[in-house]
Amino acid sequence: MSRLTKRRPRGYLERTLDVLHGAIDRTLAAELTVSRRGLLQRLDPRVKVVGLLSLIAAVALARNAPTMAAMLGLATILAALSRLTPALLLSTVWIGTFVFTAALAGPAIFLTPGRVTLRLPLLGWPVTAQGLTTALYLILRVEAAATFGFLLVFTTPWAHVLKALRALRVPVVVVVVLGMTYRYVLLLLESASEMFEARRSRTVGSLAGTDRRRLAAASVGVLLSKALHLSGEVFLAMQARGFRGEVYLLDEFRMTALDWTALGSLVVTAAVAIWVGR
Repeated sequence: MSRLTKRRPRGYLERTLDVLHGAIDRTLAAELTVSRRGLLQRLDPRVKVVGLLSLIAAVALARNAPTMAAMLGLATILAALSRLTPALLLSTVWIGTFVFTAALAGPAIFLTPGRVTLRLPLLGWPVTAQGLTTALYLILRVEAAATFGFLLVFTTPWAHVLKALRALRVPVVVVVVLGMTYRYVLLLLESASEMFEARRSRTVGSLAGTDRRRLAAASVGVLLSKALHLSGEVFLAMQARGFRGEVYLLDEFRMTALDWTALGSLVVTAAVAIWVGR
């Protein structure tokens, strides 16, 4: 009885499907949050692009921990005012960013020369105060910058972000590449999910390591072939519909008093953060 109820370990195909479905779910979550009636959702996309990029630049230029922590707190407050839950921030930005950044900053704790505060048990590696400070600066800076970027993407429709970039004189080639990438990466994720789902339905038992690597390589090759074929078809279809290198949207941007106030507040806040954090 215990053997019948024992949970079967998740295989390579199941884990890959979970990753693909998770990527699609996160994209759908971003599409839902842009329609909420929060503070940032009501602002003009150009205000958000300029204001949030200014705050990211201020975080990048800050040289002390209190300023970085204050900017991270400001990003958290803006997220709350935009009706983005702490659980969404944790699952989408903070945990992944912390793990990735901590992996990069970890060696600095032991390799940065300076005053030794303690030694790692068993290994005896020295932990320096300067190394801890360097790691803290990197984690705070990346967390704050990633949270501001998250606010832009999760409160603004992607098409409006692209139009705002174009209004700020970003080259049309960059805008078109970003737009096409976002639109068709979801299609390729769905194709990959269907491929792995079909493979799982024909597979009995678990795959050996060699078979898993062969399946991964074959899937990459098929997806690359599909992407090349699809890019040619999409380009021909766009030309047939009159595309000549410019991006147009029916929605027109109009600055209101709230937009001007928010733009001034964000830019002034960024300037103050740069001055305080120098």
